[in-house]
Amino acid sequence: MSNEPKHRQSPPHKNNWDIDDEPICNHSHNPDFGRILSTRLQRRQVMRGGLATAVAVMFSRPHVASFLADSASAATGNPKLGFNPIPVSEADTIVVPEGYTARTLIPWGEPITGNYPAYKVENTGAEQGMQVGSHHDGMHFFPIEGRLPYEGSSNDGLLVVNHEYIEPRYMHKAAVGSALNAGTVPMKPDGKREADQVLKEINGHGVTITRIRQQANGTWAVARDARNRRVTAGTPMELSGPVRGSDLVKTKYSPDGTRTRGTINNCAHGVTPWNTYLTCEENWARYFRNGDSAELPREHSRYGVSTDDTSRYAWELADNGADEYIRFDVSSKAASATQDYRNEPNTFGWVVEIDPFSPNSTPVKRTALGRFAHEGVVFHTPVEGQPVVCYSGDDARFEYIYKYVSAQPYRQASASGSLLDNGTLYVAKFNEDGSGEWLALKFGENGLTPANGFRDQGDVLVNTRTAADFVGATKMDRPEWGAIDPSTGQVYFTLTNNTRREDAQVDAANPRAKNAWGHIIRWQEAGNKAATAFNWDLFVLAGPEDDSRKLSGQSLNDESIFCCPDGLWFDADSRLWIQTDISESVMNQGDFKPFGNNQMLAADPRSGQIRRFLTGPIGQEITGVVTTPDQRTMFINVQHPGATVTEDEFAAGQINSRWPDKNPAMYPRSATVVITKNDGGMIGT
Repeated sequence: MSNEPKHRQSPPHKNNWDIDDEPICNHSHNPDFGRILSTRLQRRQVMRGGLATAVAVMFSRPHVASFLADSASAATGNPKLGFNPIPVSEADTIVVPEGYTARTLIPWGEPITGNYPAYKVENTGAEQGMQVGSHHDGMHFFPIEGRLPYEGSSNDGLLVVNHEYIEPRYMHKAAVGSALNAGTVPMKPDGKREADQVLKEINGHGVTITRIRQQANGTWAVARDARNRRVTAGTPMELSGPVRGSDLVKTKYSPDGTRTRGTINNCAHGVTPWNTYLTCEENWARYFRNGDSAELPREHSRYGVSTDDTSRYAWELADNGADEYIRFDVSSKAASATQDYRNEPNTFGWVVEIDPFSPNSTPVKRTALGRFAHEGVVFHTPVEGQPVVCYSGDDARFEYIYKYVSAQPYRQASASGSLLDNGTLYVAKFNEDGSGEWLALKFGENGLTPANGFRDQGDVLVNTRTAADFVGATKMDRPEWGAIDPSTGQVYFTLTNNTRREDAQVDAANPRAKNAWGHIIRWQEAGNKAATAFNWDLFVLAGPEDDSRKLSGQSLNDESIFCCPDGLWFDADSRLWIQTDISESVMNQGDFKPFGNNQMLAADPRSGQIRRFLTGPIGQEITGVVTTPDQRTMFINVQHPGATVTEDEFAAGQINSRWPDKNPAMYPRSATVVITKNDGGMIGT
C-alpha cells in the first residue's frame, strides 16, 4: 500500500474503497471491459432511455444462447431456493434463515497437530505452527471414503482451509485494551522485529489440513490424525513446469531454481480432478521490499513489489538475522542472483498443489498456470480423453481473466499434477458484440518473441501480466472467484469493484464509472471446453435498489441487495452461492450503509432470482463455501471479524466484535462456520 504509514498493523483489506493491497500496476493501453460493454450497448441502439434502460434491455435479452430458459418460464415459485430470505444485519453474530443452525468450528489458534498447544494470544511462533492459521479463506471438504459408498463420507473428512493474512494487533498482546504501538506492527526500539513474533506471523499464513468428524449430537470436531498438518509461509516447496530452473527463480536458497519456501496471501483455491488441493497466492507482492536505487525489473514493478522502507510486515527485520527472514528484502546485495534474494518474489504469485492425504508430500508450485494475484482456480468436469480445462482471475484493478488447457488428455487412472505442467495458458479478450477470444500466452506466438522482450516460456510465465498486456487482453474490474454450473458448463466470475474507473474508461463488463458495487459476468465456450472462442453476458449488476439489475431487468430488492461480490460456488443442484467482501473501511458507512455486514446469498442461474441466506458478524468478510457430498452440512468461513476497529479504538480497548468467543477477555478470531438444516434436509432447499 503505497499511501499507507510505515509498519501499519495490517494494511487495509483488498477491497478497500480507496486503497488496495496492490497499487494499480497495469498501465497498458488495452481496452477496458466497461468501454466494450458501453460500445456494445450503443451498437444495439438501446441507449435512448439512458444507461439504466440500456442495461435493463440487455438483461432481458441475453446474448448468450441457452444461458437460461426464457425468463417467463421461471415466473412462479422457485424450487431451488426453498428458504425464506433474511434481512441485512449489523449484529455481531451469524444470522441464518429460520430452520437452520450455525455453529463455529476451528477458529484461529485451535490446535490440530504436534503436541496440540491450547490457544492463547501469548502462543509462540512454534505453537502457531501447530494451530489453525489466521484469516480463513477458500476451503474444501475431502471426504474420507468408504462410509457412504455412493457419495463418499458426509460425516468424516479432511477440511483444508486457506489463511490469507494476519492482524498483528490481535496476535501479540494478551491484555485487551493495551495499545500495540497504536495498532501498528510491533517494532523494537532499535528498529528490528522480535524473531519469534515474525515466526508466529509466518506460521499464521498458509493452509490448515485437519480431519473433522460429525459427532453423535450432530456437531463437528477436530479428530487427531496423522494427516493433520500446517503448510505455512516457511514450508519448503518445489517449482514445477516451464519456470523450473529458469534464471528468473534462482536464489541463494535454490541456486538451481527448483525450490522455494512458503506460500503467502492464500485466498481462494481449487480442487483438481485427481482430488488434490490448489491454494492460490493473491496479494503477495508487498510482502517483499526492494531498496535498489535502479529501476525495478518488470518482474517486480508490474506486480507492485514495495519500494518502501520495509515490506508489509517487516519480516526482513527479524532480530536474529536468519536467512528465512532476510529473504523478504529483495534488494540486490551480491554479485549474482544465486547469492541473494533479488529473485525471491518471482517464486510467488503461483498456484500451489497440496495432496491432503499425503502428509509427507512436498507442495508444488505449478508455474504453467501463470504468475499473478491468483484469486482461485475452477475446473470444468473432466472428460476421459480430453484436456483438463480451468480458469483463474487476477484480483487487482484493470487485470485479467485466464484459462489453462492441458497439452495431455485426462485419464482417470493416471491423472496427476503433471497435467498442470504442460499446457497452454490463455487470457480473455471480451469483444463488444458479446463474443470473446482466448489469446494464447505461448512463447513464439502472438508476438511473444525475443524481438519483443520475451526470452522463453519461463519468461512469459514469470511475466504473465506483461505478456497479457502485450497480446491485448481486456482489462477487468478485479476478477475474483469463478464457478462453473454443473448442469450447463457455463462459467461465472465475480468482478468485485473498481472505483478507479473514470468516465472516459467506461467500456465493457462494467457499464458504470466509479464502480463501487461490482457485478458477475458469465460465458459459454463456443464448442468444446478447450475452444479459443466464447460468448459472454452479465448475470447481475450488484448494488442498491436504485442502481442494480437482475436477469429480469428488475432491480435487486430488500431480500437480495448486495455489493462487492467475491466468493462464488455452485452446489451439485446448480444453486449459485454468492459471498460479499465490503471493505472494513466503508462497511456500514455512507452509501454502503444499506448493505449491512458482509453476507452470503443464493441464486437460481435460470430465473436469476437471488435471496439472502446468511449475514456475518461485525467487520468481517464471508468467504469460502462447500458442502458435504450429501449437501446436508455446509461450511463457510468468517474472515477478520473486528477489522473495523480503528487504531485509536484498539488503543482504548473499544473492540466492537467479540465473535466467535463472545468473551470480553478474548480478541475476535476468524473461524469456520458449520451450517445445518434443523430437519436434516439439504442446504438451500
